[in-house]
This record gives sequence, C-alpha cells and structure tokens, in this order.
Amino acid sequence: MSIYNKHNHMKLLRNICRILVGIVFIYSGFVKGVDPLGSDYKFTDYFNAFGMSWMGFSTLFFSFLLSMADFLIGICLFLNIKIKTAAWGAILFMGFFTPLTLILAIKNPVTDCGCFGDALILTNWETFWKNIILLAMTLVIFYTRDKYKPIFNFLEQTVVLVGTVIFMFCVQWYSFRHLPIVDFRPYAIGKNISEGMAIPDGAPHDEYAITLKYKNKQTGEVKDFTEENYPWQDTVNWEYVSSDQKLIKEGYKAPIHDFVIEHPELGDITQEVLEDNGYTFLVIAYNINKTDPENQEKLNRLAAYAKDKGYRFYGLSASAADDIRKYTEAHQVNYDYCSTDEIQLKTIVRSNPGLILLRQGTILDKWGHRDLPEVEELQNKDLASYCLQEQQAITDRYLIYSLIMLYIACIFLYIIRKYKRMIK
Repeated sequence: MSIYNKHNHMKLLRNICRILVGIVFIYSGFVKGVDPLGSDYKFTDYFNAFGMSWMGFSTLFFSFLLSMADFLIGICLFLNIKIKTAAWGAILFMGFFTPLTLILAIKNPVTDCGCFGDALILTNWETFWKNIILLAMTLVIFYTRDKYKPIFNFLEQTVVLVGTVIFMFCVQWYSFRHLPIVDFRPYAIGKNISEGMAIPDGAPHDEYAITLKYKNKQTGEVKDFTEENYPWQDTVNWEYVSSDQKLIKEGYKAPIHDFVIEHPELGDITQEVLEDNGYTFLVIAYNINKTDPENQEKLNRLAAYAKDKGYRFYGLSASAADDIRKYTEAHQVNYDYCSTDEIQLKTIVRSNPGLILLRQGTILDKWGHRDLPEVEELQNKDLASYCLQEQQAITDRYLIYSLIMLYIACIFLYIIRKYKRMIK
C-alpha cells in the first residue's frame, strides 16, 4: 500500500470515528435534554444506589449539565469545530463512564443506565459493550486530534457554539417548565396503557436456576441440589433446609408494568378505568408533600366539571394515606386519591401534579401543572377532537420555533461570511 493510500485510509478512519461518535453524543444529549426530570430521577437512583443520597440536592443541576455537555461535544465532533477541546471532553466522558458501566453491569444496582433516556433502553452489559466501542473510536479521535482541519473560522465556530448552547438550554428549560417536547415513554399521548401492559403470545419468560439445600441426617452435611436431582423421596437420610433461586435469563418485559390503581374504598379499579368508554381524568401527584398547590383550585374546578359531565376524575399518588388526607383537607380537594406505584407515576407525566385524560385506556392528552386547561376551554366540546387540535397547535408551534432559530443561525453565518470577504 502506498503512503498516499495509507494517508487517505487513516483520514477516512478519523472522520468516520469523529462523525459516529458525534452522532451518538448528539443523540444522547438531546434525548436527555428533552426530559430533564427523567435524568434528575436517574441521578437520584445512582446516588441512592452508591450510598450518596446526600447529593440529592444536585440531581437537577447534573441533569442539565450532562445533557448540555453531551450535545455540545457531539456538535463539535460532528461539525469538526473546536476539535481538540471536544476530543478532551469525549475522552474524559468515556474514561469515566466506561468503568462505571462495568461496575453497574457486574453489581446491577440500577437496571438501566439512562444514557439514552427513555428513547433507547439498554441493559447494563449492552451499555458497557457500547461504551467499549465508543471508547475505541474516541481514542482514535483523541490521539489524532491535531490532524483535523476545521472548515469554519474562529468567529464562525464561536457563533455555532453559542447558538448550540442557547438552543439546548431553551429545549431543556421548556421541557422542565412544561412537559418533554418529545415523549419517548410508554405513556406518551396516543399510547394505550392496556396494550402496553400486554405480553405477546409465545414471549419468553424469566428463567431461574433453583438451588435446594438438604441436610444429611447422619453426617449433618448440608448439600446443594437442583430440581433434577434433589432427594425428595429419601426422607430417611435427607432433610430439607431451604431453597434459593437466581435469575439466569430475563424474559420479555412489557413496556408498562406495575400499573395498578387502588381505590381506598373500592379496591383495585384498574380495569374499570382502562376499559371505560367514557372519559377519565387522572391527577398525577407521585409525592403529595412535593406537590405544587398553586393550581389546586383549577383542578377542583375541573373535577366539578367532570363529575357534572359524568366523567371519572381521580387523583393518583404513592404517598401515605395520612399525608394525602392532610393535603386534601387543607386544599378542599373534591375528588378521591388512589394509590399507584411511584415509579409509574413519575413515568406517566413529568409534573407534580400533572393531569392526563384517558378513554378506553388510550392517553388522549396530558398537561403539566402550569398548563392545565380552563373549564371554559372544555365546555361544549368533544374532548377527543379538542385534544387533537391542541396537539396539532403545539406541533405547529415547535416547527415555527425551529424554523425561526434556523433562519437566525443562517443569517448570522451569512453576515460573518460577508464580513470576512470585506476585510480581505
């Protein structure tokens, strides 16, 4: 192979690594950025798993910081700007997270690392091997960082970086203050909860290795047996002591599990709610003590409207019954609160409280506590049509915002290019 061909092949390899790693970082940063509270909850899980619960005050800060850093490094690598700084950022990221994911894979304190938010769920071992591949490509970028030649000048690179930071922060802040602008969860609008709980025919089940311990009555020795060879008939020589089971292969896990609505008086009403042909409003308050009561009066008005129309209206919380009672009495809540798993409630809506509208188990709409609809908006309207129109309006608004930001970025780059020609 000639020196020229070898040089071209190395250049191709460097650019392939740069682009692929850049895309992964951009994707990782964006899917976490559109759901800052999801990353906040994941950091809480990490800190609790490693005995660092005292760090709980910083989880939201790290949520914003991590997704911003991910996205910024990805943009730099993908567009070949500030490549030396980006290479250092990428190698520090991979140098920290690769051994961390190995620890998670071995000890499994947290079942999902959360590196791609809810957009792509990987097991800890899958995450570790993904990081090994990324680390190898990042090392190529790092050790050849001096060979990359940027196509933008310093001012253009600065404009792109500042624009990226502003864009990403706007995405993060809006998604935090309202709801994620892109919802990757199984409780997204349009999803059916019953279908999300269903297990397909023929789906693999969890497989366990069962160990049975028996003690020899003559010698006192305790020996391990399997289900195939344990001495269940030899009661003269062997005495059962205990058994243990270990998961050796995970089966199919439905996207939605542990979703149960337990009414304080009526018991389990999950199926009644999911099969109801009418409309059901559910107020989601995973922790009643952390609930923002500012819009409770509006929720009370919505509950009165729903009851007048014959719709179901319940609150769902994982809080203790005494805490719920104190809250409902203090704020004159006019609907019943039911018990539901906290993790499920945090997953349903990233707001405390939040509100969702169901019909036959399908989520028609959801609102954060800052965006609750007024009763007047719902009066004399078909709720299904109203929700569709509202979602279309939100989609149109996002599209307009995106086009405006793209237009501004193009104008900035045009001005810089023109200024550069003028001073030559």
